[in-house]
Amino acid sequence: MERFKILFVCVAIIVSCTSRTPQNKSTGTISEHAMVSSAHPLASAIGLEIMKNGGNAIDAAIATHFALAVVYPQAGNIGGGGFAVIRMNDGTASSLDFREKAPALSNREMYLDSDGQLNDQQWSTHGHMASCVPGAVDGMFALHQKYGILPMAELIEPSIEIAQKGYALTALSAELLNTKQKEFRKHNRWSTPYQSDQKWQAGDTITQPDLAQTLKHIQTNGRNGFYEGIVADQIVAEMQSGDGLISSIDLKNYQSVWRKPITGNYRGHQIISMAPPSSGGVALIQLLQGTESYPIAAWGHNSTKTIHLMTELQRRVYADRATYLGDPDFVFVPVNDLLDSRYNQQRYANIPFDKATPSSLVLAGEIPPSESPETTHLSVVDADGNAVAITTTLNSSFGNKVMVKGAGFFLNNEMDDFSSKPGSPNQFGLIGGEANAIAPHKRMLSSMTPTIVTYKDQLKMVVGTPGGSTIITSVYQTLLNVIDHGMGMQEAVNAKRVHHQWYPDEIRVETDALTMSVQTDLEQLGHQLRMIDKIGRMDCILVLPDGRLEGGADPRGDNAALGY
Repeated sequence: MERFKILFVCVAIIVSCTSRTPQNKSTGTISEHAMVSSAHPLASAIGLEIMKNGGNAIDAAIATHFALAVVYPQAGNIGGGGFAVIRMNDGTASSLDFREKAPALSNREMYLDSDGQLNDQQWSTHGHMASCVPGAVDGMFALHQKYGILPMAELIEPSIEIAQKGYALTALSAELLNTKQKEFRKHNRWSTPYQSDQKWQAGDTITQPDLAQTLKHIQTNGRNGFYEGIVADQIVAEMQSGDGLISSIDLKNYQSVWRKPITGNYRGHQIISMAPPSSGGVALIQLLQGTESYPIAAWGHNSTKTIHLMTELQRRVYADRATYLGDPDFVFVPVNDLLDSRYNQQRYANIPFDKATPSSLVLAGEIPPSESPETTHLSVVDADGNAVAITTTLNSSFGNKVMVKGAGFFLNNEMDDFSSKPGSPNQFGLIGGEANAIAPHKRMLSSMTPTIVTYKDQLKMVVGTPGGSTIITSVYQTLLNVIDHGMGMQEAVNAKRVHHQWYPDEIRVETDALTMSVQTDLEQLGHQLRMIDKIGRMDCILVLPDGRLEGGADPRGDNAALGY
C-alpha cells in the first residue's frame, strides 16, 4: 500500500489548488477508461487505484465507501446506512437498501411528552436514543457478494492504513471540527480523536487507532466482525451507557434488502433510481413527468418561468411524499399510482403561472385505493461500463455526535427521519405522515436519490448528492442542466440551485443563483425567498459522445473526481 502515499500527496496538492474556484463554464476531470467522484480526494484516489488493480466499479465503490468512513467522518460511515443503484454493462439494473432500522425497543411515542407533544430534549437528534441499527457494513458485504471481484480484505486495507497512519485535514474539515467541539464533549464519555483544546488547522493530522482496529475486525471476520463479537459488544456497551436502544439481537439480525429500482423516462432518457424507503426515486420521476411537457430549455436556466414551474411541482411532490411514502415492508406504498402519468397530469393541471400556490392549499393527491444535509454520495464507472451510485448517511453532521468507545466511529441519528409525531416537521422541516411513523425494525423514509441515466440503452450519467431534504431537488436540477440546458457535467454540478419542499413555504435560493430581476418577479408572483449559502454537493459522471468520461466534483466541498 506504499503506492497510495505518493498518490495521496499529489491528489491533495491538486485539489487544494483547483476545487475552490468554480467557473460558470468549466470542464471536469476527463478520463478515457474509468472514474470515481466522491466527497474526498483520498477516498476517490483509493477507489481509482482499486480499478487500476483489476477491480470493477462495485469493488471501487466499496473501497471508496470504507475510505470515506475514515477521512470524511461527518457523513462517511460504518455507523449509518444508505442505498446503492447499480447498472452493469449488459444493461441489468439493481438496487440495494442498506438503510438503518429502528431498534426492537423503539415505539411510536418514544419522543413525545406526557401531553403527546414532541419533547424538547433533542432525543431524536442527539445522544444514544437517536440511533438506529447501522446497515452500512452489511450493505458493503451484500454488494461484494453479488458483484465483487477482488477480495474484500484488499478493498478494506487502504482505509486501515489511513486510519493507522493518519491523514491531513482540509481547511473545510478543520473548520467543521472546530464548530463541533462543544457537542463532542457533551455527548461522549471519553475524549475522541476529533476533540482538541486547540483549534484544528488545515494540514493537521488525525490518527484513528480504534477505527483501524474495528476495520481489521471487519477485514478478518467479514460482516460478523461488525454485527457480532468485539465490535458489536462495544456498540451495545455504548448504548447501555446512555439509555440507547440497540441490542446485540438487533445487530445480529440486521439484513440489507435488494429492491427493484424505480425507473422512468424523460425526453428519451431512462432514469434508474432508488425505491422506497427512499422517497428519492419516486419524487424524482414525478418531478420529471411534470417538467417534460414544458419548454424549459427555451425559457432558460433559472429564469422566472423555470423556477416558478419547478417550485409548483416540488410543493406538490413533497406533499405526496409526506402522505404516502414509508417503508414498504411495513406500509403499502402506492408507487405505481404515484408514477402513473395520468395521475401526475391531473396533479399538475391546476398549476397557475400568474401566481404562487400557497402550500396551505396543496394537499396530497387523491390516489385510487389499490433526511442532514450531511450525507455523502459517490459515483463510479469502470472501464467495462459498469456503473454504481451510492448515497450513505449518518443523517446529521457526525450523526448523534456519539463515538462508540473503543471502536472509533460515530453512530447515526436516523430516528429523526421517522415521523416522531405524524404531521410535525423533523430537523430538516420535512413533514411526515402515518406511513413513516416509528415502529420496531422499520426503516425510516429517506430523501437519498442515487441515480443512473441511460440514453438509447447506453450509460449516460451517474449522479447523486448529500443535502437532506434538498437531495431530490439537487439531482432533479442537475439532470435538467445536462438534458435540457446542454451543460457538461462539471458545469451542471457548479450551477447554482434552488429548493422548495412544500413546508416551510419558501424557495431556498443559493447565493447568486437568481438575478435580481428574477427574484423580484418571483416575489411579485407571491413566492417567499430565503437566501442560503450552499445547496448539495454533487458527485457525478457523464459519458461524453466520444465515450470518454467527465467527472463532476462539487466545488462546494472537498469533492474530487479522479480517472484514468
